Amino acid sequence: MSVPVRFGLTLPNRGVLFGVETIGELIALGEEAEASGLFQSLWVGDSLLAKRRPEAVTLLAALAARTRRVRLAVGCMASFPIRHPLLLAIQWATLDLIAGPNRLILAACLGGAGGGGDWQMEEEAFGVPQRERIGRLEEGIAVLRTVWTQSPASFAGRYYRFREVVVEPRPLTRPAPAIWIASNPRPTAGASAQANITRATRRVARLADGWMTTWLTPAEFAARWGDIQVALREVGRDPAQFDTTLYYNVNINEDREAAAAESKRFLDTYYGFDLERPRLDVWVAYGSPAEVIAKLQQFAEAGAREITLRLTSWDQRGQYRRLVEEVLPAFAGARVG
Repeated sequence: MSVPVRFGLTLPNRGVLFGVETIGELIALGEEAEASGLFQSLWVGDSLLAKRRPEAVTLLAALAARTRRVRLAVGCMASFPIRHPLLLAIQWATLDLIAGPNRLILAACLGGAGGGGDWQMEEEAFGVPQRERIGRLEEGIAVLRTVWTQSPASFAGRYYRFREVVVEPRPLTRPAPAIWIASNPRPTAGASAQANITRATRRVARLADGWMTTWLTPAEFAARWGDIQVALREVGRDPAQFDTTLYYNVNINEDREAAAAESKRFLDTYYGFDLERPRLDVWVAYGSPAEVIAKLQQFAEAGAREITLRLTSWDQRGQYRRLVEEVLPAFAGARVG
């Protein structure tokens, strides 16, 4: 019996740089996904210099002008700690005007070392060292909410300070557009994985409207989501009103080894690293439609309310057709609206 779960489609905007699709094809696929009624959201990735790609806010503006219903999301916004929040507040409010109320999700994350990319170049170019990313993320979220709900607005933090600033336009979404935190903590030089998970869990519960994560097994997802629910209750928030999305990958092919090989080649090219098979097996549902359905169902049973899927293939259209015709119909309640 299928556990209810909704789906998003992640448009691989970095693929524009290495021939996966053109910008026009990417936007057209987003339009088609909305028309199918099988997706509740469209996601694009983000990075400025470390993992270069068409810029996320600009791309979402194009998608906002060509769609009407689906939620539009950036996940995760790895550049959040290096974007000045006053400029981002104006850009995101303008995007909210284009999209209409309650359609946007800004899933902020830390970015930085790990997951491929030239973070040293980005750090030097923008003058934001790795050690400042957490503080800038937390202050940046506070700045956005302040200037979207107060006018004039003042803020006094470690990284951002201003007095009596008027930010316009104001977003249509009230009280403010959704800001999530995307997190999947790893060990760092100064802390264990568990210590970082605990800190990230508390940060999500305190500051975010939703949680996005990736690169977890179903058991790990269930454990992390369980911890977040406890943390939400501790700060007086209702987990039933809190959104979650799993960022996942899919390649549908009855030849499992061919599906795995194409996924590895795609992700190695996308991120510029050599993805080992155990990590590939965690991050990608590959194989026949039945095998893909089974892996997605495990996450639904682990508590994932939404799974956004990226097609790890150069044949985006062919994989998309197989996804909507052979996989998603297996899930009860997958159709939206």
